[in-house]
Amino acid sequence: MDFLVLFLFYLALVLLGSVMICICSKTHYLKGLVSGGAQIFSYIIPECLQRAMLGLLHYLFHTRNHTFIILHLILQGMVYTEYTWEIFGYCQELEFSLYYLFLPYLLLIINLFFFTLSCVTDPGTITKANELLFLQVYEFDEVMFPKNVRCSTCNLRKPARSKHCGVCNRCVHRFDHHCVWVNNCIGAWNARYFLIYLLTLTASAATMAVVSIVFLVRLVLLSDLYLETYVDDLGHFQVIDTVFLIQYLFLTFPRIVFLVGFVLLLSFLLGGYLCFALYLAATNQTTNEWYRGDRAWCQHCPHVARPPAAEPQVYRNIHSHGLWSNLREIFLPAAVHYERKKK
Repeated sequence: MDFLVLFLFYLALVLLGSVMICICSKTHYLKGLVSGGAQIFSYIIPECLQRAMLGLLHYLFHTRNHTFIILHLILQGMVYTEYTWEIFGYCQELEFSLYYLFLPYLLLIINLFFFTLSCVTDPGTITKANELLFLQVYEFDEVMFPKNVRCSTCNLRKPARSKHCGVCNRCVHRFDHHCVWVNNCIGAWNARYFLIYLLTLTASAATMAVVSIVFLVRLVLLSDLYLETYVDDLGHFQVIDTVFLIQYLFLTFPRIVFLVGFVLLLSFLLGGYLCFALYLAATNQTTNEWYRGDRAWCQHCPHVARPPAAEPQVYRNIHSHGLWSNLREIFLPAAVHYERKKK
């Protein structure tokens, strides 16, 4: 019982934390919590350790490095090694369909292909050579993306929907976000690859979870384990229930049950993020625009002078033109399409 309660508590805590971060990320609460927590820890943790932690965090999240790519491949390798070493063999003995068992490998191949493309494809870097081209792709809304604004770092005119990435040190066309897992920005030219990568990663985790759970359930049914009884701490005979079954399976197949818990948690987290990414794609928004949407007032733009009594201009998405048009823009980037038409 202790193991199951702790695992469910951990799962609920992670999911609740993820939901709270998504909710608070569009408000000032998250920044307040982070700054408050940092102040508390500054009194507890020695200064030298604080500097080391800040240096490590800066290296991991504010500089381009391959740490998370290596971690990604190691975790994926460990999961598939366990799946191949134990689950695949046991399922063959139980005469599972080979098509069913090979599905995670097929998804792995597709996933690694699009993972590589997400890593190496130029997201849409804005340069002097293509600056004029990108300026004509999207309409300026004069709220979040005003005309005639220059990037203070690149000294280039900023096209609508672009943003300067401080990690990559470049302006990116239709900037979505910088992803540490692919060590690259996600922009107009690699958003389609990232979306398919995320989709196949979620599908592979969910498929592996389903195969593993079906194996454990079939094992219990074939062994008639659910019909057995056990003696409790008071010496009474008790019928085996679900909690006891999970604990028994964990003691008998600890790596498989741990794998099931890991891929289930991963499926929930990735599934939630995938739904969010699909929502953004369907409404023709980027993560950057969604995050800044509620705070895109003209008074926040340093180049726009506005009387204090004037009504603030609320940001509205002017780039959404229907579901299929929005999805076509993801898989056929507007800049590339425009360039072909010019030629």
